[in-house]
Amino acid sequence: MNALLKPIEARLEPMRESDLDAVLALELQAYPHPWQRKHFSDCLAGGYQAQLLMADDTLLGYFVAMPGFEEAHLLNLAVAPSHQRQGWALVLLDALVLWARGKGLQWVWLESRASNSRAVQVYQAHGFRQVGVRKHYYPASNGQREDALVMSLKLN
Repeated sequence: MNALLKPIEARLEPMRESDLDAVLALELQAYPHPWQRKHFSDCLAGGYQAQLLMADDTLLGYFVAMPGFEEAHLLNLAVAPSHQRQGWALVLLDALVLWARGKGLQWVWLESRASNSRAVQVYQAHGFRQVGVRKHYYPASNGQREDALVMSLKLN
């Protein structure tokens, strides 16, 4: 076995207010237009599903999802740049889907930046399909706006 490919044992944990310094540090690394602490705090206060993916004391990634009537809306998913392209986003999506099915939900919805082809490919690999476009949804560079691809996954 190649020494560079050492297996990582990971676990899911509920996100708590005390985790937000680490979450925000990862968010700043992962996104050019990151969420602010208030976004995460409001989601936690609202009882949204927020999970961390941890390996020992290392934060690999997280997701935040809002439950709704018969559906969940994925609001944020991030994997630490140093751990991207290793399948961790799929692990997080699996956890999201298991949670949603456990709640009896029928759909998972999300938006992805139109320019984020890597994320779109991950979502498609997990069975999500593009069902629409939200024009000028995301902030972009120089005061511009970027379209969002609306994607959904029907849960069986």
